[in-house]
Amino acid sequence: MARAVSTRTRFAWTALAWTIAFLMFFPILWTVLTSFKTEAEAIASPPSVVAFDWTLENYGVVQERSDYMRYLWNSIIIAGGSTLLGIAVAIPAAWAMAFVPGRFTRDILMWMLSTKMLPAVGVLYPIYLICIELGVLDNRAALVVILMLINLPIIVWMLYTYFKEIPGEILEAARMDGANLRSEILYVLTPMAIPGIASTILLNFILAWNEAFWTLNLTSVDAAPLTAFIASYSSPEGLFFAKLSAASTMAIAPILILGWFSQKQLVRGLTFGAVK
Repeated sequence: MARAVSTRTRFAWTALAWTIAFLMFFPILWTVLTSFKTEAEAIASPPSVVAFDWTLENYGVVQERSDYMRYLWNSIIIAGGSTLLGIAVAIPAAWAMAFVPGRFTRDILMWMLSTKMLPAVGVLYPIYLICIELGVLDNRAALVVILMLINLPIIVWMLYTYFKEIPGEILEAARMDGANLRSEILYVLTPMAIPGIASTILLNFILAWNEAFWTLNLTSVDAAPLTAFIASYSSPEGLFFAKLSAASTMAIAPILILGWFSQKQLVRGLTFGAVK
């Protein structure tokens, strides 16, 4: 029987949730507002929220100074490529851990997750030297592989969790009907885990899109994504806050739009298997 909740309690929790959501969204809102200010208004004290002279000048300057579409295309290729490659590697791995459990499955999963605790700068130097030796520094394909390996533990963990919610008897029935391993994964397991796979793809695409450490250190011109596009507006002469905000808004706009239209699928996938 559901527990009754008073109107006052429901209102308090709703107000708290909206307050937390606003505090989380406020930096993005402030960045967008600052992008429409002049440089003088951007550093004015006290700052004005909406009572300022709105201008599109910063966006015009950013477009003239930088090739935004090249940075955008690089981000799409790097984030999309690393995510799809990670999914292709992680689905068989998660299947094996979920349906062919071994003695050390949990230990392997914990070891994989522990690699995310290593500071990225700790492996920057060897990876940088490897890229130089292989001639793939400032190369999109190299970044696709590197970001895939960085996010692979999260992809495997998420898919493993979703796959564990699927009854193993269904796969056994498919084997009895003559399905081989490839057919079992492609035509039985994958369609049943579509919500979980979709949420994994979305989350890891966002992680790869926002990755700054590796993209800033392993690219210069040819493979530079939107993170490098934003960083280019930090100069030794100082920060141009209005132009930096315009560049940041242009960089986050595609991922915000993607997140907005896919939020239902993302929530559905993250809660996959939570209710029996």
